[in-house]
Amino acid sequence: MTDTLTTLGASVASAIPELIAIRRDLHAHPELARRETRTTDIVARRLQQAGVRVRRLGGTGLVADLGAEQAAYRVALRADMDALPVQEQTDLPFASTTDGVAHACGHDVHVSALLGAVLALKEHEEVLLERGTGVRAIFQAAEEVIPGGAHEAIAEGVMEGVDAIFAIHCDPSLDVGQVGLREGPITAACDHIRVSLTGRGGHTSRPQLTEDLTYALAKVVTDVPAALSRRLDPRAGAALVWGVVRSGTASNVIPSTGECSGTLRMLDANAWLTVGPLLDEIVQAVVAPYGVTATLERIKGVPPVVNQADAIDALRFACLGSGLQMAPTVQSLGGEDYSWYLSHAPGAMARLGTRTPGGRTYDLHQGDVVIDEDAIGCGARLLATVVVAHTVKAGGDTLALGHLEEQAGA
Repeated sequence: MTDTLTTLGASVASAIPELIAIRRDLHAHPELARRETRTTDIVARRLQQAGVRVRRLGGTGLVADLGAEQAAYRVALRADMDALPVQEQTDLPFASTTDGVAHACGHDVHVSALLGAVLALKEHEEVLLERGTGVRAIFQAAEEVIPGGAHEAIAEGVMEGVDAIFAIHCDPSLDVGQVGLREGPITAACDHIRVSLTGRGGHTSRPQLTEDLTYALAKVVTDVPAALSRRLDPRAGAALVWGVVRSGTASNVIPSTGECSGTLRMLDANAWLTVGPLLDEIVQAVVAPYGVTATLERIKGVPPVVNQADAIDALRFACLGSGLQMAPTVQSLGGEDYSWYLSHAPGAMARLGTRTPGGRTYDLHQGDVVIDEDAIGCGARLLATVVVAHTVKAGGDTLALGHLEEQAGA
C-alpha cells in the first residue's frame, strides 16, 4: 500500500510539466458551456495516447475508464471543463485569447489535475486490476449554467456501476498544499429567479394615471428579499440577490415593462424544495398596491453538495498518503451541479488550495484571478490517491489503513 502511494506520487510529479503546459493551453483558449470542443479533443487525445478507454459524450465532454472492466468496486472522479463569460484582466503570458471569456473559476486546473490523476493511475493499472477496482473519469461540460451539464452526463450513463465519486474545486482562500474538507453540506442550493412586470405606462408628470411600474419594480427588488427572510426559517440560510434590474429608456417616461433577475441560494435542501409557492405569494403581495401584473420565473438549479462521512474519511486518508495538509472549511452559498452525481452514489467534494503562501487572496469568477500552478500537482495526487484510499477503506483492509495512519504520525 505504502509503495503504491509513493509511486503514484512519483508518477504525478513526473507529469507536472506536461500538466502545467496543458493547463496553460486550456487557459489561453477558454470555451463556454457546451462549446468545449477543443478542450474535449485535447483531453481525449492525451488519454487515448496513454491507452485509456475513452467515450465521448453527446455534444462536449467525455468519460474515460481504466482498471477492471467488470469491477467489484468502481470509483468515479469528476472535473468540469467550461469557462465563464468574463473578461480576463491578468498579465499572464498565457492569458485568455478569447475576448470576454476566461477560466475565472479554475476549471482548467480541475481538468489538468484529473488528467494527471488518470495518467498516474494508468501507470498503476495492474494494482487496480488485482483489486478488481475500476476508475471512471468524467470530464463534464456546462457546470457554470443552470441547470448544468451533470444531468446530461448522467443521462448518458456515466454513473452506471459507480460505487463512489469524488471531485475537487479550486479555493483561493486556502494555500497551495491545503485541502478543505467538510462532512455534510459544503455548497448551497441555487436557482435563477426572474420577475417580469407589465402595466400601463405614461408621463412622469402624471403617475396617478399610470401603474407606476418602475416604482413597483423597486419595491420588488427591496421588499421581496426582506419578506422572504421573515417567512422562512432563518436556519434555511436563504439569500435572494439581484444581478439585473431593467426598466425604461427615458427619464420622463414611466415604462410599461420591466424586470429584475438574480439568484436564490439556500443552505437547506428541504426549504429549497418547497420555497416556490411562497416566493410567488410574496411577489404578488408586493406588487398588488400598484396595479401592475407580475410574472415569476424560477429556473430550478441544483441542490446542496452533501459530503458523505465515509467519503470524507477516504479524502483524509488520501491527504495523509499524498502529503497534503487538511484544513477545515465552511459551507458556501455557491452552487455546484456536482450535487446531482451524489444522488446516484455516495461521495464528496474537496476544496483545493490555490493561493501562493503569503500571497494575495483572489476571488473566483473575477477576471483578475491568478492560481498558483503548484495546485495542479496537489489536485492530481489527491484524486489519484483517494481512489486507492477509498477502495482500501471500502474493502476493510485494516492493514493498509494502518500504514496510512502510521504515515500521519511520521
